Amino acid sequence: MIMTYEWAKITDFADELSQMILQSEQADLYREAHASVYNDKNLANEILAFARLKDQYEEVQRFGKYHPEYSRVMKQIRVDKRRLDLNEKVANLRLMENELQDLIDQVSFIIGRSVSEAVKIPSTNPFFSSDSSCGGSCGTGGGCSCSA
Repeated sequence: MIMTYEWAKITDFADELSQMILQSEQADLYREAHASVYNDKNLANEILAFARLKDQYEEVQRFGKYHPEYSRVMKQIRVDKRRLDLNEKVANLRLMENELQDLIDQVSFIIGRSVSEAVKIPSTNPFFSSDSSCGGSCGTGGGCSCSA
Protein backbone atom coordinates (compact mmCIF):
# COMPACT_ATOMS: atom_id res chain seq x y z
CA MET A 1 0.00 0.00 0.00
CA ILE A 2 1.26 3.44 -0.87
CA MET A 3 1.27 5.93 1.99
CA THR A 4 -0.79 8.90 1.00
CA TYR A 5 -1.35 12.16 2.78
CA GLU A 6 -4.76 10.92 3.95
CA TRP A 7 -3.28 7.75 5.46
CA ALA A 8 -0.55 9.74 7.17
CA LYS A 9 -3.18 12.06 8.61
CA ILE A 10 -5.25 9.09 9.82
CA THR A 11 -2.25 7.54 11.57
CA ASP A 12 -1.48 10.90 13.18
CA PHE A 13 -5.07 11.11 14.45
CA ALA A 14 -4.84 7.55 15.74
CA ASP A 15 -1.65 8.39 17.65
CA GLU A 16 -3.31 11.50 19.07
CA LEU A 17 -6.36 9.48 20.14
CA SER A 18 -4.24 6.83 21.82
CA GLN A 19 -2.37 9.55 23.73
CA MET A 20 -5.71 10.99 24.88
CA ILE A 21 -6.76 7.57 26.16
CA LEU A 22 -3.42 7.08 27.91
CA GLN A 23 -3.80 10.48 29.59
CA SER A 24 -7.43 9.90 30.59
CA GLU A 25 -8.64 9.74 34.17
CA GLN A 26 -9.55 6.06 33.69
CA ALA A 27 -6.01 5.23 32.56
CA ASP A 28 -4.54 7.12 35.54
CA LEU A 29 -6.82 5.29 37.98
CA TYR A 30 -5.91 1.97 36.36
CA ARG A 31 -2.18 2.69 36.67
CA GLU A 32 -2.62 3.63 40.33
CA ALA A 33 -4.61 0.46 41.06
CA HIS A 34 -2.04 -1.66 39.20
CA ALA A 35 0.80 -0.08 41.15
CA SER A 36 -0.97 -0.63 44.48
CA VAL A 37 -1.37 -4.33 43.70
CA TYR A 38 2.10 -5.02 42.34
CA ASN A 39 3.98 -2.78 44.79
CA ASP A 40 2.58 -4.87 47.64
CA LYS A 41 5.22 -7.62 47.76
CA ASN A 42 3.00 -10.11 49.62
CA LEU A 43 0.14 -9.63 47.19
CA ALA A 44 2.46 -9.82 44.19
CA ASN A 45 3.85 -13.10 45.55
CA GLU A 46 0.31 -14.44 46.04
CA ILE A 47 -0.50 -13.57 42.43
CA LEU A 48 2.69 -15.25 41.24
CA ALA A 49 1.87 -18.37 43.28
CA PHE A 50 -1.65 -18.35 41.81
CA ALA A 51 -0.19 -18.16 38.29
CA ARG A 52 1.95 -21.22 39.05
CA LEU A 53 -1.11 -23.00 40.41
CA LYS A 54 -2.97 -22.14 37.21
CA ASP A 55 -0.23 -23.94 35.27
CA GLN A 56 -0.79 -27.00 37.47
CA TYR A 57 -4.54 -26.63 36.91
CA GLU A 58 -4.04 -26.73 33.14
CA GLU A 59 -1.90 -29.86 33.50
CA VAL A 60 -4.56 -31.50 35.67
CA GLN A 61 -7.29 -30.53 33.20
CA ARG A 62 -5.52 -32.48 30.46
CA PHE A 63 -6.04 -35.73 32.36
CA GLY A 64 -9.15 -34.84 34.36
CA LYS A 65 -10.06 -36.78 37.47
CA TYR A 66 -7.49 -39.45 36.60
CA HIS A 67 -4.62 -37.11 37.44
CA PRO A 68 -3.19 -37.96 40.90
CA GLU A 69 -3.25 -34.29 42.01
CA TYR A 70 -6.74 -33.55 40.64
CA SER A 71 -8.60 -33.08 43.92
CA ARG A 72 -5.89 -31.07 45.61
CA VAL A 73 -5.32 -28.70 42.68
CA MET A 74 -9.04 -28.20 42.04
CA LYS A 75 -9.69 -27.33 45.66
CA GLN A 76 -6.61 -25.13 45.99
CA ILE A 77 -7.34 -23.13 42.85
CA ARG A 78 -10.83 -22.30 44.13
CA VAL A 79 -9.55 -21.30 47.57
CA ASP A 80 -6.74 -19.14 46.21
CA LYS A 81 -8.92 -17.49 43.58
CA ARG A 82 -11.52 -16.63 46.21
CA ARG A 83 -8.86 -15.16 48.47
CA LEU A 84 -7.51 -13.00 45.63
CA ASP A 85 -11.02 -11.98 44.53
CA LEU A 86 -11.82 -10.78 48.05
CA ASN A 87 -8.65 -8.71 48.31
CA GLU A 88 -9.61 -5.02 48.20
CA LYS A 89 -6.65 -4.00 46.02
CA VAL A 90 -7.32 -6.75 43.47
CA ALA A 91 -11.03 -5.89 43.38
CA ASN A 92 -10.18 -2.23 42.79
CA LEU A 93 -7.75 -3.17 40.01
CA ARG A 94 -10.46 -5.21 38.28
CA LEU A 95 -12.92 -2.34 38.62
CA MET A 96 -10.45 0.13 37.13
CA GLU A 97 -9.62 -2.38 34.39
CA ASN A 98 -13.32 -2.54 33.49
CA GLU A 99 -13.62 1.26 33.54
CA LEU A 100 -10.70 1.61 31.12
CA GLN A 101 -12.08 -1.16 28.91
CA ASP A 102 -15.45 0.63 28.81
CA LEU A 103 -13.71 3.79 27.62
CA ILE A 104 -11.90 1.86 24.89
CA ASP A 105 -15.18 0.15 23.89
CA GLN A 106 -16.93 3.53 23.64
CA VAL A 107 -14.17 4.97 21.48
CA SER A 108 -14.21 1.85 19.27
CA PHE A 109 -17.98 2.11 18.94
CA ILE A 110 -17.82 5.77 17.89
CA ILE A 111 -15.07 5.09 15.36
CA GLY A 112 -16.82 2.01 13.99
CA ARG A 113 -20.15 3.78 13.60
CA SER A 114 -18.48 6.74 11.90
CA VAL A 115 -17.19 4.32 9.25
CA SER A 116 -20.43 2.37 8.74
CA GLU A 117 -23.44 1.03 10.61
CA ALA A 118 -22.49 -2.43 9.34
CA VAL A 119 -19.09 -2.50 11.06
CA LYS A 120 -18.92 -5.18 13.73
CA ILE A 121 -17.29 -3.84 16.85
CA PRO A 122 -15.68 -6.28 19.29
CA SER A 123 -16.64 -5.33 22.80
CA THR A 124 -16.79 -6.67 26.34
CA ASN A 125 -19.87 -4.55 26.99
CA PRO A 126 -23.18 -6.15 25.91
CA PHE A 127 -24.59 -2.70 25.07
CA PHE A 128 -22.00 -2.21 22.37
CA SER A 129 -22.11 -5.86 21.28
CA SER A 130 -25.85 -5.83 20.66
CA ASP A 131 -25.62 -2.59 18.71
CA SER A 132 -22.83 -3.99 16.58
CA SER A 133 -24.39 -7.39 15.91
CA CYS A 134 -25.74 -8.54 12.63
CA GLY A 135 -29.33 -8.42 13.85
CA GLY A 136 -30.15 -12.03 13.07
CA SER A 137 -29.34 -12.14 9.36
CA CYS A 138 -26.24 -14.25 9.88
CA GLY A 139 -28.10 -17.54 9.74
CA THR A 140 -26.27 -19.09 12.68
CA GLY A 141 -29.23 -18.79 15.04
CA GLY A 142 -27.37 -16.60 17.49
CA GLY A 143 -24.01 -18.38 17.23
CA CYS A 144 -22.32 -15.08 16.52
CA SER A 145 -23.71 -13.46 19.69
CA CYS A 146 -26.29 -11.62 17.68
CA SER A 147 -29.82 -11.06 18.86
CA ALA A 148 -31.38 -13.63 16.54
